[in-house]
Amino acid sequence: MMRLLLIGLPLTIVLGFVLAATVFPSLGTLEIALMATMLAPTDAALGKPVVTNRAVPAVMREALNLESGLNDGICVPIVVLLLGLAVGTQIEGGTAVHVARVVIEEIGIGAAIGLALTWLTTLTLRFAEGRGWISEHWVEIPIVALAAACFAAAQAAGGSGFIACFVGGLLLSGLGASHKKELLRGAEHMGEALALLTWVVFGGIVVARIIDRVTWLAVLYAVLSLTVVRMLPVFLCLIRTRTSTVDKLFIGWFGPRGLATIVFAVLVLDAKLPGNDTIMLTAGWTVFLSVIAHGVTAANPLVKRMAGRSLAETGEGARATR
Repeated sequence: MMRLLLIGLPLTIVLGFVLAATVFPSLGTLEIALMATMLAPTDAALGKPVVTNRAVPAVMREALNLESGLNDGICVPIVVLLLGLAVGTQIEGGTAVHVARVVIEEIGIGAAIGLALTWLTTLTLRFAEGRGWISEHWVEIPIVALAAACFAAAQAAGGSGFIACFVGGLLLSGLGASHKKELLRGAEHMGEALALLTWVVFGGIVVARIIDRVTWLAVLYAVLSLTVVRMLPVFLCLIRTRTSTVDKLFIGWFGPRGLATIVFAVLVLDAKLPGNDTIMLTAGWTVFLSVIAHGVTAANPLVKRMAGRSLAETGEGARATR
């Protein structure tokens, strides 16, 4: 299901850009592109009830899991570049220089640090494991420490901590390691804990503010982002596959927006762009509506329907083979 990443994600950004330009004509081109990109990636945490539910066919679960695990990392350099361009246009005569600095420093330094620290960590782990220096109680710590080290070192050096962590994760997966499940378990638990903390902050602080400043345009685009902007590209990119129409709609619907959008919103907020208020309000409403809509539909109704249909198809297939 690499189609979701290589075809569906770019189409989502393009369609999001076109609709955002229509709904928010007062925003600049780069601000519209930023909004479309920061709302494109899906959230693995919000989609977990579907991805881990064995009632959903394995192919669909794998596709949604792969997409949510990689699309935010793919969007990071795009957001960084667009931010560089947007900030550069506000510096008289400095756009090209600023963008070059962003590419070299934030992306280049971030990627280099991620690769270097991950490579050194992998060598250290192999050395320690070969001598039995890591007990089962501490095997979950190194990857969590690596993620923190990549982010902190990249930020301190002037690079992007997010790119450092993403590149480091890709390299770690490629290099492989014994006890990989044990090594990643600690990172998963820590990630879930931090995600819960983020949602508490989002619900306690952000939601109260966006409700007071609601605009129908922000809500309209949030609804479009969760439906048309997400579902149409997914449907188109899955044409000429064995995926049924119902499955295409199911995959298209379960594209919740969450932590990736929140992180991107923080980056955009720090840039202090002219259209910050509109971008923040729209992103906030998109995440808020996604939490409610996808939380309700992932809990029971659609998953149960998929399970019933899957069992029916299995039964028909079994009868056909007799």
